[in-house]
Amino acid sequence: MQNHLGNEYSPYLKQHAHDPVEWYPWGDEAFSKALLEGKPIFLNIGYSACHRCYVMEQESFKKRSTAKLLNEHFICIKVDKLERPDIDRYFQEVYRLINGHTGGWPTSVFLTQEGKPFYAAAYIPAKSHYDKMDFNALVETIIKKYRDEKKLLTQKADEILRFINPKQNKIEATKLDMSILGRIINHAKELFDSEHGGFSKAPKFPQTSTLSLLLDAYKLTGDKEILHMVLFTLRTMAKGGIRDLIQGGFFRYTTDDAWQIPGFEKTSCDNALITDLYLEAYHISGKSFYKNVAFRTLDFMLKEMREKSLFFATLYANSEDKKSRYFLYTYKEALEAFTQAGIPKKAQARLARALHITEKEDSENQNTLVVENPEHPDIPYYKEALNALAKEREKRPYPSIDTIILLSWNAMMIYSLFKASRIKKSYLPLAIESLDALLERMYINSELYHSTLQNKTPKIKAFLEDYAYLSETLIEAYKSTLNEVYLITAQKLANSAIEKYYYKGKWKFSRGTFETDALVYDTPYPSSVATMISVLHSISSLVDGVYRKFVFRSLEIYSYDIMRQPLSSPRMGKMVLRYLKDDIVVKACHEKLKPHIKDLDTLSYPFSLLKGDNNDGFMLCNSNGCFGYEKDFSGVLEVLKKREQVY
Repeated sequence: MQNHLGNEYSPYLKQHAHDPVEWYPWGDEAFSKALLEGKPIFLNIGYSACHRCYVMEQESFKKRSTAKLLNEHFICIKVDKLERPDIDRYFQEVYRLINGHTGGWPTSVFLTQEGKPFYAAAYIPAKSHYDKMDFNALVETIIKKYRDEKKLLTQKADEILRFINPKQNKIEATKLDMSILGRIINHAKELFDSEHGGFSKAPKFPQTSTLSLLLDAYKLTGDKEILHMVLFTLRTMAKGGIRDLIQGGFFRYTTDDAWQIPGFEKTSCDNALITDLYLEAYHISGKSFYKNVAFRTLDFMLKEMREKSLFFATLYANSEDKKSRYFLYTYKEALEAFTQAGIPKKAQARLARALHITEKEDSENQNTLVVENPEHPDIPYYKEALNALAKEREKRPYPSIDTIILLSWNAMMIYSLFKASRIKKSYLPLAIESLDALLERMYINSELYHSTLQNKTPKIKAFLEDYAYLSETLIEAYKSTLNEVYLITAQKLANSAIEKYYYKGKWKFSRGTFETDALVYDTPYPSSVATMISVLHSISSLVDGVYRKFVFRSLEIYSYDIMRQPLSSPRMGKMVLRYLKDDIVVKACHEKLKPHIKDLDTLSYPFSLLKGDNNDGFMLCNSNGCFGYEKDFSGVLEVLKKREQVY
């Protein structure tokens, strides 16, 4: 049996095409049928690498008894959150309003036949568990309530919709000033995990935006404690667990405080952002260790997650229908691999201990590889052991890959390639090739698209995050090449974003089916609002100062929350610092600037840019005009060093 998902592009929807549940994709057909037949709607949102989504499919959606219940009484709609982030964001807010806290995936929402939500849950088990009703019992309860109390459910749904779509949004603004910097530093010191690094308890995410903000704070203050917090966190993450010591790349998060027990899923957006962070750490510390981790991460993405110059979204956690089995080793497997590699028997037990491989076997949380000193792993046969364990992995079925091509996530990866190319030139042609491919595939007749698959024409139009991240990558391409075509294209996209999504300082994430507000919080990657403000700030500095008014108005609108709690939205905090301190643009002829492209990331002032101009020497300018002239670049370095300190 095949339902209505067989012709969809999304790998996640295709996974469910043979469920006995009569799934529909989101669209008019499903909603018209609900109205025509007077049936409520069951909406399920997930993504292909989501383990709980997979579990719920096996437990419920593949069961004919459950499918019969759903098919008889509901119109069932399946949505891929990666393909339709607008729908997902809308119903995550619905979930929060109904349940009083944030949700997760899968997200299950019950709606009236008119499409009004009245109940929402995350994963629903097939068997009752603690205070959770089992899925079939819940469905039967909702069937009865919809039959007997539809008027009450509709009233509840209308109340939810009033909260989601208020007639007026109260705006509280406060003064933007440099007091934010002290607040950033003090909050970071209060939250810092001095034992393991990072700023939270488990589950533990890299929080790349916070760490990047702190590196800027260090550049502006010289506070060595701030630098220690960042570098200590990065060294701890690099030990293993969250980092794959065998193939390279990072997993999304860990379930423990020490970064050692990961949720086994690698995404292109996470690895792009982590690469950027390790590159920043290298430039500030001068230690090749951070650069090598970044390059190893990039090389993994280029080898395993790239095809036809574009990057896939996610490497799944599952293989052989067992969660994470591909990435784990039993003690016996490790020793056998060491033996086959010719490692002396007397060294094997010590080597296993050094890699945290124990005799206790638990496929959920044991025997991930961890090394205590990743900078200098002074362990006999260390490299031979990793090679042996890599060969052991090669015998196993490779985890599946979600092959959806997301414009924003590709832009993030290409951004990191351009940034790396300023250290290692071999990355530059790869970055240019990928950016050209992305524009060719996703920017058609001046219309930007959000997602597609290889050899498919994209259908879903772009959201704010796509405009923001692609524009930012184009500016990074300009910084790496001084090719003004990239800058012109970024300006064109920024103008379109302003036209589509900006209104009096506020930004929308999407227009159309759902007019959703864009978030200023960095979850799980930097907010599209902050990223677009960064783009507009760069264009203001490099092209036309008129864009600065959009930067100020946007920061002003969100100023109350940013100034009070900057670590809640660190990328926005970074933009407040950048706006207040201002960019310094070094202007000179291209021939004089090109040798210094490689120096851009090591300049002491964090908000520095280069711009081609017809000058004999080097002009230094900000938003108020040009304030200095230096004959040699060494003079520029001295000026920037003086501008660096704020205390």
